Amino acid sequence: MCGRYYVDDETAREIEKLIEEIEERVKRTQLTGDIYPTQEAPVLVGKNQKVALRWQRWGFPGWNKKGVIFNSRSETVLEKTMFRESILHRRVVIPCAGFYEWNRSKEKVSFRRQDSPVIFMGGFFNIWEGEERFVIMTTEANPSVAPVHSRMPFVLERDEIGDWLLNDETFQTRIGQRPVVLKKQQLYEQEAFNFI
Repeated sequence: MCGRYYVDDETAREIEKLIEEIEERVKRTQLTGDIYPTQEAPVLVGKNQKVALRWQRWGFPGWNKKGVIFNSRSETVLEKTMFRESILHRRVVIPCAGFYEWNRSKEKVSFRRQDSPVIFMGGFFNIWEGEERFVIMTTEANPSVAPVHSRMPFVLERDEIGDWLLNDETFQTRIGQRPVVLKKQQLYEQEAFNFI
């Protein structure tokens, strides 16, 4: 499960490039730092057959408005009533520098791409009490994440973003794909990086 992800300066620059491509601008200072469930974050959505940037809140309200649901399993997303219409018609892409998982010893581990400053996580949104809220879809962990956690965010390649957001017919073929291998960094209490 992905319980927190982050955006750094390099990722913010990549997001700005995407925004320029879709004729939108966002200040980098608004895009940096750790992002927690229930916070607003930038996401890419499909609108009028174009990619657009939106700010949405991370997480659906839990049952009886208790807690928050911030992840959905890719294997069952089409079966769950809460998620089905959203994944079919309201998909999002969540750009980030990387994400965190915690190992069995409760140590925070950071994951990033080795070949790009940005990870594009797939998800979907719905509207709750007039507010757009998104969920990150997860999948079985690949070999780079599996030693730390059994789940990881569903990762898209940059050239898959358009189909994910805009094509209701073909997006399902992407759900079963294996995410790219990621670079792992162990984070300690002092927030020092120790490359593994």
